Amino acid sequence: MNRKRILVVDDNEVILKTLSMKLQSAGYDVLQAMDGSGAVNAARTEKPDLIVLDISFPPDVAHGGGVAWDGFRIIEWLHRIDEAKTVPIIVITGGEPAKYKERSLAAGAVAFFQKPIDNQELLATIQKTLGPGS
Repeated sequence: MNRKRILVVDDNEVILKTLSMKLQSAGYDVLQAMDGSGAVNAARTEKPDLIVLDISFPPDVAHGGGVAWDGFRIIEWLHRIDEAKTVPIIVITGGEPAKYKERSLAAGAVAFFQKPIDNQELLATIQKTLGPGS
């Protein structure tokens, strides 16, 4: 049986590593990206079954600061590419829930979580969306 693949997109390495370990221990394969271009590239080439996406990202200084990625722009791009347009997205953010929750769900996210994340609740939502890991 193939393990489900989850792409975790966050600019915080601690969150990337912590969330990845939790998901791997639950039987999922985990892909990681730290910015919008990495997320879009991974979605195209790796074809994840689900994406866990942060909303807030710093300016894209690594690439000359040209594109100001945020989670909403990433969702927009993901919905434009064939490999990712139907992939469920769960939004996570440290920002104000009142500001982001409704907008996230309206943009097509299947769920919204405020940081610090309740890992058990997140895992339950992922399992409800994808089914259990391996």
